[in-house]
Amino acid sequence: MSDVLRYDRLAEALSSLGFTQEAAEYHGALCGALCVRPAEEIDPLDLLESTNTAGENTAGAEQVLRHLCGQSLAAFTDAGTVLSPLLPDDEESLPRRVRALSAWCEGFLYGISTGRPIEMKRCTPEFKEILRDFTEFTHAGVDDGENVELEETAYAELIEYIRVGAQLVYLELHACDADAGVTFH
Repeated sequence: MSDVLRYDRLAEALSSLGFTQEAAEYHGALCGALCVRPAEEIDPLDLLESTNTAGENTAGAEQVLRHLCGQSLAAFTDAGTVLSPLLPDDEESLPRRVRALSAWCEGFLYGISTGRPIEMKRCTPEFKEILRDFTEFTHAGVDDGENVELEETAYAELIEYIRVGAQLVYLELHACDADAGVTFH
């Protein structure tokens, strides 16, 4: 399973495990957890509130989640790979995609909270701003009657900001751990 995981495949796998939230929220939580915890300590199933371990497709679904974990870690650590929030395809309605983007940010903030406490006094102003912005993005929505082209452009800019912001959070937290003699890899 070397290909990049698609949103609909993740949603299907999560659904088979009893996850009822937005699949983007799960990916955000996974990315947030990767920022604050060693990858080898993350069990992708632990990020689910409830799982259906008795289902027929659980082994396949677990494999999808483990693949996503590896794919997401590679996006953070491999200079040749770019982190992209896993969101619905552009063919979906803009309100649907914005809801997923909002859920991704909510998940990311949750994932960040699953690690040891962050000493915010030691964090850069950019780090703090990113977390504040992600918190604001959890309330994102689309205004009725607005210019659709303008809204699409704003959505694309938010995705780029989230992509870069999550990468910066990862780098800053891992740089702090390297300074303290802690390694996550």
